[in-house]
Amino acid sequence: QVQLVESGGGLVQAGGSLRLSCAASGRTFSDYAMGWFRQAPGKEREFVAAINWSGGSTYYADSVKGRFTISRDNAKNTVYLQMNSLKPEDTAVYYCAAPSPAEAMGVPRVLYEYDYWGQGTQVTVSS
Repeated sequence: QVQLVESGGGLVQAGGSLRLSCAASGRTFSDYAMGWFRQAPGKEREFVAAINWSGGSTYYADSVKGRFTISRDNAKNTVYLQMNSLKPEDTAVYYCAAPSPAEAMGVPRVLYEYDYWGQGTQVTVSS
């Protein structure tokens, strides 16, 4: 079992920045990849970014590439999402997720490859 707790959401003006954190427990953190997803009202949950177990490989959705950065600190069992140049369309609940053991060593980018989810943190970007 993996427990995930996100923090760092809030209200920010367009063009601003936020850093989300996700603290993990319950399994050796450095054994698996991590991902961030988001869900806006009335829309499906979508992939944002993923990072492999070591932090050496990352992948981003086209909509956030160049603005968001995913990173991890295995000593602190924490994954981060630095969000810069925020836009109103980035408004959503952001979730961190841990993949199934079968996907743990890759950089999974698909919803069904993730088994464990945090409770989510709201990010609101005003225009």
